[in-house]
Amino acid sequence: MKLLINTDGGARGNPGPAGIGAVFYSDDGQGNQAKVGEIKEFIGESTNNFAEYTALIMALEHAAELGYKKIQCFLDSELVVRQLNGQYKVRQESLKPLASKVLALTNKFENVSFSHVPREKNQEADKLVNVAIDQALKAKDQV
Repeated sequence: MKLLINTDGGARGNPGPAGIGAVFYSDDGQGNQAKVGEIKEFIGESTNNFAEYTALIMALEHAAELGYKKIQCFLDSELVVRQLNGQYKVRQESLKPLASKVLALTNKFENVSFSHVPREKNQEADKLVNVAIDQALKAKDQV
């Protein structure tokens, strides 16, 4: 059994109000997948890239709690995927600790991969991001 994770992070404005989303699917290797959870959270003011990394960190922490050893992560941020796969250097100082944390979390698993997917194939995680931001902004407006 492996765990498939779609993550997304986004900010309205860059920086701006930001949220994260992650969707988890158990895969038996025979083509059978079952949704086993999701995460959505408002993370305050941040940049898109910061939100992308934060979504992945929270997803990997949750995956460790679920007990899976083989993880496939799908992100629509080509930059983050290429940074984690060593194709690009992490140049932005604020992202370096986040990239290090992701790589440290990979030690909790036997196998972890990071793949880029087009935005259209990441709609469920993207929707969670927008719901988290919308809920937080609505709650703020009611105060």
